[in-house]
Amino acid sequence: MSAEAVGMHMPAVVTLDDVAAMNAADPNGHRYETSPEGVLSVMPPPDSEHAMIASRLFAWLIMAGWPAEQVLQAVGVRIPGRDGDGGRIPDVSVWRKPPPRSVWSAVADLALVVEIVSPGSEAMDLMTKVREYALAGIPQYWVIDRDGAQTVTLHRLTADGTYEEKARMPMAWLLQTSPSDHID
Repeated sequence: MSAEAVGMHMPAVVTLDDVAAMNAADPNGHRYETSPEGVLSVMPPPDSEHAMIASRLFAWLIMAGWPAEQVLQAVGVRIPGRDGDGGRIPDVSVWRKPPPRSVWSAVADLALVVEIVSPGSEAMDLMTKVREYALAGIPQYWVIDRDGAQTVTLHRLTADGTYEEKARMPMAWLLQTSPSDHID
């Protein structure tokens, strides 16, 4: 389908319900997200390396005793903004208690979001989402680079509402520690 054809069928304002419908209808596994300002983003489906990184992190958390219903992969998170809510789909999210069943969960009980950087998502993961997740008040944001070491950068929310880098380490090092060393 051409860009012109898509534009003819795109609503003037894309709501979170529209984004949820786009995610549900995409036969190829693309992820659709929107910023609180209404900017629509389309990400390609994760590749096998991306899936392996998410699975290793998920297994580490579960094996350390974090309840499975509180460690979720690719769940929608409602990101509040001045002009309305956006919706992001972090690769992994860790919750203080299981979120209620919803397409877009509120951030109230969210302890951590993790994004795995994919080719083409660098600016989104390293700049846009850092700002949005901090403004939403999410206590921790981890970014996993897909370099040789799969470097994990751990960000913690400060009193002034911005993230501060607390640590940077290869994923293999992180997995040798306890999640309780890093997650409040």
